[in-house]
Amino acid sequence: MATVTASNFALGSVRLHHLAALDVKGADAEKFLQGQTSAQVSLADGHFAPLTCFCTPKGRMLANAQLMRLGDDHFRLILSNTLLESLANHLKKFAAFYRAELTPLPDLTFVGACGEDQSLAEQLGLQLPEHVGTHRNDEHTCALRYPGESPRWLLCFDHAELSAGATIEDDESSRNAWQLEDIRSGLAWLTDAQQDHFLPQMLNWEALGGISFKKGCYTGQEVVARAHFRGQVKKRLMRICVATAALPEVGASVVNSDQKSVGEVVTSAFTPQGDVELLAVMSTKVAEEPTPIFLLDAPATLQSLPYAIERVDPEQLAISMNA
Repeated sequence: MATVTASNFALGSVRLHHLAALDVKGADAEKFLQGQTSAQVSLADGHFAPLTCFCTPKGRMLANAQLMRLGDDHFRLILSNTLLESLANHLKKFAAFYRAELTPLPDLTFVGACGEDQSLAEQLGLQLPEHVGTHRNDEHTCALRYPGESPRWLLCFDHAELSAGATIEDDESSRNAWQLEDIRSGLAWLTDAQQDHFLPQMLNWEALGGISFKKGCYTGQEVVARAHFRGQVKKRLMRICVATAALPEVGASVVNSDQKSVGEVVTSAFTPQGDVELLAVMSTKVAEEPTPIFLLDAPATLQSLPYAIERVDPEQLAISMNA
């Protein structure tokens, strides 16, 4: 990674290469997705874009995503580019029974823009959405409001060419700053390294409104619901800071003073001070019974998340977004 200093941590507009899109189109697109995803698909109304996930029959996450409706029979999933092909292949097994077509879009251009740099959207004539989890789109471009300490948006282009004169960073330091905002927002995107590994609740997905407990059946629903209603989730996504000069690998162990693993790294980024912040799936005992923890032989400390670990129904989120 490029040298990270406080001076290059201001988020402007940055190309994001870790994301990709999967389009689902057809007369049965909504019905097909309803049977596969944790979201109440009807909540994706062209304004509200619910978080969602896809699971195995055992309730383990194959991918998490954000779901947008771009037309009456046109949905788009935004997810990690490392999971695009595998999720498409998985869903195609079920799409064969519906009037639904899946189209992976690995070459879309994604740009992250912060609140202090809206010039790109202005050049494109695109009105930016105000509320986190909502989007606006036209024929070629979509803008999705992301969480963060400062307003930020994910811009998605149907073509690689951008307006003349647009200034967009394309360096690791700028992408690191975007990733740090995701971490501080408590938002982790699953990658292929930990696919089929976590229950959705282990990534705090129900606390982010990514699981509807009011909808009907979908693949893995029984296991996910049982874990919720019986209180069986003993691992949770937690935010950690550690004084180290290297980013840990995905899956690296967080250990206690006895060198026993108490968690594993999901995503990480440098801070302006040169430390590392990360999200890790940790044993809930770490928060309940505070104990020293370590990563890469360095002491680590738990940090707060901007949300409570409690169920947030996406149905209520949709009402508040459309109020």
